[in-house]
Amino acid sequence: MYAVNKEKAVVLFSIGKKPMEEGMNILGAHIDSPRLDIKQNPLYEDSGLVLLDTHYYGGIKKYQWVALPMALHGVVALKSGKVIEVTIGEKGTDPVVGVSDLLIHLAGEQMQKKGDKVVEGEDLNVLVGSMPPVKNDDTKLSDDDIKDNHTDKEPVKKAILALLKSEYGIEEEDFQSAELCVVPAGPARDYGFDRSMIMGYGHDDKVCAYPSLIAQLESVNPDRTSCCILVDKEEIGSVGATGMHSRFFENTVAEVLDRLGHFSDLALRRTLSNSNMLSSDVNSAYDPNYAGVSEKKNTAYFGKGVIFIKYTGSRGKSGSNDASAEYIARLRKIMDDAGIIYQTAELGKVDAGGGGTIAYIMGNYGMNVIDCGVGVQNMHAPYEVISKVDLYEAYRGYKVFLEKC
Repeated sequence: MYAVNKEKAVVLFSIGKKPMEEGMNILGAHIDSPRLDIKQNPLYEDSGLVLLDTHYYGGIKKYQWVALPMALHGVVALKSGKVIEVTIGEKGTDPVVGVSDLLIHLAGEQMQKKGDKVVEGEDLNVLVGSMPPVKNDDTKLSDDDIKDNHTDKEPVKKAILALLKSEYGIEEEDFQSAELCVVPAGPARDYGFDRSMIMGYGHDDKVCAYPSLIAQLESVNPDRTSCCILVDKEEIGSVGATGMHSRFFENTVAEVLDRLGHFSDLALRRTLSNSNMLSSDVNSAYDPNYAGVSEKKNTAYFGKGVIFIKYTGSRGKSGSNDASAEYIARLRKIMDDAGIIYQTAELGKVDAGGGGTIAYIMGNYGMNVIDCGVGVQNMHAPYEVISKVDLYEAYRGYKVFLEKC
């Protein structure tokens, strides 16, 4: 059984033979990734070019998101109640869009800036058009759309709006009730001469979400109830109605207990506190180009299997979940008995930076939680890289966890 939260998060259950009060085995990943969100009033024309204003989502190096082919994804909700899905830039025949960059010949001043100021957030404007209305057999523009071409102050914007109207039924004011984002265009690709890696957008955290989902779907009639949580908003703190801080997961577990005829507040508390969880999230993989941020004995490597991260956080483990020794010992035995290839790691050197996942949120219920995922290079860049071996071992590890923990 499963429940969907506002089309942005989902939780799936496979009911086990044992009472739910004895706890569940849970896989939890997030399905949001860094991106450029389109603002509520985004469309404008400047010097014959039409652009969309954006607000970046999640932690990014802004200078990495320019001069790339980008695609537009999302939904536009109309006042009529109709919701229009939009995808532009993923098919081979689609146009793409993008954010321009300053040519090196004129970038003397820009190149003197700090990395976080080379490209400012307000300058991540997406170029979407440059042609004023033109009447020809291929257009769907009316005479009214083009008659004021020479006197209209924003003729290109007018043409873009006419195109959106004809293709999608969208008016300019409909952007106010839209959720649209710009992401790198195109499919994931084999990476390396030996095809041992995969390059693609959004490996953080879809590279863990997908094997978690497959492991859950293959969990049939388990001893302990198995559960897979795929949530939104992790990249901005797991906040809001669709993030892990919401009551959606807890409320859904209560609903399941009720359907089974076992609900009480105490039963719900016992179910959660007796559960075991793998927080299915990525970690940084060692990169020889940036070796200085890693402590080699405690870092993750490509090709060495799924990663267990006892704690994340930053500096003195601030904001981390710290898994118990007993829980890790149990997981070691499960993985070793099943022949799973795994490694342990931290997120870089002490005081080099840090990060967090949904693990500490779930730990608040008193359950056993540890981060467990795939190593990634270029994390939060438009294109990230992972090892196929590590992805496969993550799937195998997640599957045996649901079966044996």
